[in-house]
Amino acid sequence: MAKAKSKATKNKKKTSILNENSWQFLKQYINTPSPVGFETGGQKVWLDYIKPYTDSQMVDPYGTAVGIINPTTPFKVVIEAHADEISWFVNYITNDGVIYLKRNGGVDHQIAPSMRVIIHGKKGPVKAVFGWPAIHTRLSNSDAKEQQPKTDNLFLDCGARTKKEVEELGVHVGAVVTYSDGYDELANGYLIGRAFDNRIGGFMIAEVARLLKENKKTLPYGLYVVNAVQEEIGLRGAEMIARRIKPNVAIITDVTHDTQTPMINKIVEGDVACGKGPSPCYGPAVHNKLLSFVQDVAEKKKINLQMRTVSRSTGTDTDSFAYANDGCPSVLISIPLRYMHTTVEMLHKDDVESTIQLMYETLLALTPKTNLNYF
Repeated sequence: MAKAKSKATKNKKKTSILNENSWQFLKQYINTPSPVGFETGGQKVWLDYIKPYTDSQMVDPYGTAVGIINPTTPFKVVIEAHADEISWFVNYITNDGVIYLKRNGGVDHQIAPSMRVIIHGKKGPVKAVFGWPAIHTRLSNSDAKEQQPKTDNLFLDCGARTKKEVEELGVHVGAVVTYSDGYDELANGYLIGRAFDNRIGGFMIAEVARLLKENKKTLPYGLYVVNAVQEEIGLRGAEMIARRIKPNVAIITDVTHDTQTPMINKIVEGDVACGKGPSPCYGPAVHNKLLSFVQDVAEKKKINLQMRTVSRSTGTDTDSFAYANDGCPSVLISIPLRYMHTTVEMLHKDDVESTIQLMYETLLALTPKTNLNYF
């Protein structure tokens, strides 16, 4: 009997910290367009979800959303993600109704041909496609070099055949364009969607707030749950909100590359894999003592980490918080991601849960008296 019980215990599945409502929120959040500079739709979804788990909320002039726990407490801790997704702008409409574009953030032009998109026009969403000449026509002249997709030869077709027809749909120069692909689930715990970079971060910090509330945890400091805008064009939202909040500590979450995929050089990018845990990093903007604190928490709670390094800057909102005001001890906890800046960004459920758990446990261990002084 003892043997059978031991085997049953071994095979018992770990209880998830996420519930069905959590996953429904993630799906809705991922499927809500939130392009750089136009993040309102996604931010409303996020604020509605986080409201029951925070004492107050605020939104800054450019749309960064913040849920606050213990707002009157002088010592301030931030957990942060960014809300914006890469997209396109309508830049030029030809007399034949063809729509040419400019980038809005670091969108990858090579994935665009044949993709379905939504143009967010004055009269509401307009469906369109990235047209691309058939292979028969591209290869009809064997001496000609086959054209590759570039920002200046990519175009949208929304079914209009004149400029007037395009404009009658509400499409205008400056209208923002997002891909249509949304959330889905694959085998073995993998999730896919566009803009997991970095709405998965917004999801995770919201879940940390939920766990604190539902587990009735009292923090000895003010916690600011920050979902920043405009990261993809230079960390602008974080720059503004860091000056406004003036935090004492900042814990940032973003995505990093799963380097097990083909065509990625581990010598350059390090050794990181989906499903094997969150990936903090070493780097100048990352506060060494705060990073050690996070590593100690992970060891005590048996959370596997995949360490990596960055050169000069992290390329994330960590840099804005670290160097804001008089300097803020900051740490970056990334989640491994495949196929970044595509419509099929892929991550693993286990990493989502582990990263939430790591942030949650770090917040419970942290106090205003935690010594983060170098000397």
